[in-house]
Amino acid sequence: MSKKITMQQIADHLGVSKFVVSKALSGKDGVSETTKERVLQAASQLGYFSQKNSYVKTMKLEQLPRVPAAGKQSVLVLMPNIRFQTKESLYWGRILDGIASRLEEDGYGMVIVSEQSVDHFVHFLNPNGILGLIGVGEISTPLLLEVHRIGLPMVLVDHEDMLIPTDTVFTNNYECMYRLTKNLIGKGHKQLCFIGDISYSRSFKDRFLGFRSAMEEQEDAERGAGAGMDMNGSKEGGLFSVEGFEHEQFQEPIKQWASKRLKARTLPTALLCANDEIAIGAVNALKELGVAVPQDVSVTGFDNIDDSFRMTPALTTVHVPKESLGKRAVERLLGRIASKAEPMEKLLLAGELLYRESTAQAKHLTK
Repeated sequence: MSKKITMQQIADHLGVSKFVVSKALSGKDGVSETTKERVLQAASQLGYFSQKNSYVKTMKLEQLPRVPAAGKQSVLVLMPNIRFQTKESLYWGRILDGIASRLEEDGYGMVIVSEQSVDHFVHFLNPNGILGLIGVGEISTPLLLEVHRIGLPMVLVDHEDMLIPTDTVFTNNYECMYRLTKNLIGKGHKQLCFIGDISYSRSFKDRFLGFRSAMEEQEDAERGAGAGMDMNGSKEGGLFSVEGFEHEQFQEPIKQWASKRLKARTLPTALLCANDEIAIGAVNALKELGVAVPQDVSVTGFDNIDDSFRMTPALTTVHVPKESLGKRAVERLLGRIASKAEPMEKLLLAGELLYRESTAQAKHLTK
């Protein structure tokens, strides 16, 4: 049996005092952010958080500030208002709809919190009325650590934190983008590029990895046959990184990039975008440059937001079961509450590829 990891071992590993480690793990002041980050990293690497019944120092429920009880038990839904993570979002809002409908089935209430401050967050907790927490989208490590420290059961949707063990619910992003890339390769496309910031989220990174895996697999096959794929000649392997949240923010940088590629005659014949907002920006940018979609360049998205099928041409994309993500998060939370000692789970819901008018055979095959 492995020995229990203690705060003293973490302190010895970092060359600091046990007092510093204790403060960092309990979220108290008096420790710099840099030191706190080092402590959290070391604790995670040594397996401190993964130990059974080894949450960091837990607050007693009676010590938590109280808010008026709503008359029934509720689930706290934490969705910090960052990166357009709001209930009005065509993506995040649908996940919230799924959470709400599933909770309503069992008679539970839902309290949505957009608080980003750790100091203020604890005031939303009512020990008599809160069953657990569902985190939607990206949430900072300090906030998640506070929930972990309190010992409140939680499930994360479309996000995970490597420092803090918890149940998570995702779409099978890797597999869907792999299949989407394979489909375009099958249509004769040899110059493909992935557009999106892979540091934005775990989902974006997994989508890029699916794209890259399909490309490298085909590259190996064609190299053996004396041919070769072209991942656009970039060091990142066919990646153009753009930042933003709405398609208007993506349109101009994609337009500038595509314009340079056009002049150099290196514009890819297929653009696989990390989500639909990026894809819509890409289609609009190409139109402004006189590039026809899909006749000249095929474009794909991901998520299947409402705008994806309303646009012209309708966007080939991956349907993410957004409401189901929310429902499964509720079911996993209730399961975690019932069986706290069970291993953490990462649930992957299958996305559906939707082939629409924004993709076609590679141009050289249609001449």
